[in-house]
Amino acid sequence: MVATPSTMLPIGSPLPPFSLVGADDTTWSTEDVIGAPALVVAFLCPHCPYVKHVEARFGEVATDLMNQGAAVVGIQSNAIEDYPQDGPEHMAAQSLANGFRFPYLLDTSQEVAKAFKAACTPDFFVFDGEQRLAYRGQFDDSRPANVLPVTGADLVAAVDALLAGRTVAEDQIPSIGCNIKWRAGNEPDRSD
Repeated sequence: MVATPSTMLPIGSPLPPFSLVGADDTTWSTEDVIGAPALVVAFLCPHCPYVKHVEARFGEVATDLMNQGAAVVGIQSNAIEDYPQDGPEHMAAQSLANGFRFPYLLDTSQEVAKAFKAACTPDFFVFDGEQRLAYRGQFDDSRPANVLPVTGADLVAAVDALLAGRTVAEDQIPSIGCNIKWRAGNEPDRSD
């Protein structure tokens, strides 16, 4: 298990527009959340131990944030031809087991992950009501190898600030997780 940090896309970056099909065969688009005061985009997958470490709590946090008016979407970008354990049936099982009430989408082309410069699972991005990046980074300080409780404190604080009309704190810590499993020859150019 190699720990990969998130790339920390610049704050203020615009939300990359996308439309993807979910594990339940429904299509979801960024157009569906125009006007939402906050949007959480989480890059997840069923098999990653870092995701498994936070997934139950993330399901609870996501439900709470959605009840407060935020939008939440999960995206699975790993190459399922090489990692079939991350395919739609496993995504559906993960959703059911963890109470995911948000759309959980499959990025088969991996172009959405590239547009976000997503690097790991889990990788979290929060956009404000103008669809500008306000937060990117960790769920909280907990990791599979430490004994800290999984709370979601960092992500919750960012969304709470947006919902209250405040600026999100600038001190943001990268997420750590398994690298996104890129299809051979489809690896992103990280030179910029």
